[in-house]
Amino acid sequence: MFTDKAKIFIKAGNGGNGAISWRREKYVPAGGPDGGDGGSGGDIIFRVDTGMTTLMDFRYKRKYAAGTGMDGAGQRKKGRDGDNIVINVPQGTLVRDAESNLIIADMSDPEKEVVVAKGGNGGWGNSHFATAVRQAPNFAKNGQRGEEREVILELKLLADVGLVGFPNVGKSTLLSMTTKAQPKIANYHFTTLEPNLGVVDLSDGRSFVMADIPGIIEGASEGVGLGHEFLRHIERTRLLIHVVDVSGIEGRDPIEDIDIINNELAAYDMALEERPQIIAANKTDIIQDQAAYEAFLEEMEKRGNEVITISAATGKNVDKLMKKAYEELSKLPPIVTFEPQMDLEAERFVDKSGKGYEIHRENDKFVITGSWIEAVGNSVTFDDNESLGYFQRALINRGVIEELISMGIKEGQLVQIGDLEFEFLF
Repeated sequence: MFTDKAKIFIKAGNGGNGAISWRREKYVPAGGPDGGDGGSGGDIIFRVDTGMTTLMDFRYKRKYAAGTGMDGAGQRKKGRDGDNIVINVPQGTLVRDAESNLIIADMSDPEKEVVVAKGGNGGWGNSHFATAVRQAPNFAKNGQRGEEREVILELKLLADVGLVGFPNVGKSTLLSMTTKAQPKIANYHFTTLEPNLGVVDLSDGRSFVMADIPGIIEGASEGVGLGHEFLRHIERTRLLIHVVDVSGIEGRDPIEDIDIINNELAAYDMALEERPQIIAANKTDIIQDQAAYEAFLEEMEKRGNEVITISAATGKNVDKLMKKAYEELSKLPPIVTFEPQMDLEAERFVDKSGKGYEIHRENDKFVITGSWIEAVGNSVTFDDNESLGYFQRALINRGVIEELISMGIKEGQLVQIGDLEFEFLF
């Protein structure tokens, strides 16, 4: 079964906690703090695997979690970093943020790697907090949480040329005659239930990738049949070969077939209406209605559409069609790639307010969110007065306390930072 869309949950590793430790040696009775830093959490990295052709693997595994950083230790020993997780996806996969539906990455470049969820930084050991005044800090920072999100993986095949047309018009036969692809072929409708890719080799180093795009019927743009699942693959193609059965053997009108398919393409994406097309009039070796065939050629000439008459089954004019396709491709720009719409670095380090935090009220509770405030809140050791004092000074210096007062907070009301809740005291 072909699978070209999947939703998975990814969780980068949390950073390890910093250590609270003291240097103790025989002749150094007051050696000072020597707590080491925690290790960083592992990242979730997406990488292109050119050997993959579907998203089938993600039907069976939907959660991915990277390794957690180890805690620091005495003698300023840093904890080991958590292991990264590399998630391989087929070339042409879009990675979208499930909540916003924005594109995070377009995995079209086989050399490309993207960190989609970054591991949390390790916390500082108490050796970082020693000053001339505070020579024995009895607190350290906890590690930061790793990023987590649901992402949607959407595979859009990377092909230069897309074969479109009604079922059973000979697209699969044409693909099998011109490439080493081996699509399932039979004389009944909907033999092809998944896209097939093949490389057309014209010798002298000239080649291009061609895909048989199945499932396009009347109503496909509205999701009839498997329309949406297959129409998305045409977005990446630079050129379309519109295969039409002109034999009349099934009593179909080839002009009407051309119009129905083109209307579905335009209804799905207006840009497809302008996509260059070559009309491939197939099954000319078994024409049953000569008058209808000639009327079709006459109508295409009136519209200015170039028609190449072929027989995919016998190979008639197939080489001519492929050479014409290569000639047209040489005039067209490269396959479109999708620019990321979500700036992960901005998401990580810049809050909407630019202050590092935002405050909003939920009934009688004040909820503070933001990258800076959550990092500070997670670093507090609440059973240590020095750590609490450090936390309070950070809130005062950043303007958080002043803003809470200006918003009308009263003594005893709850303040929430991440999973942490505490009562506000003047």
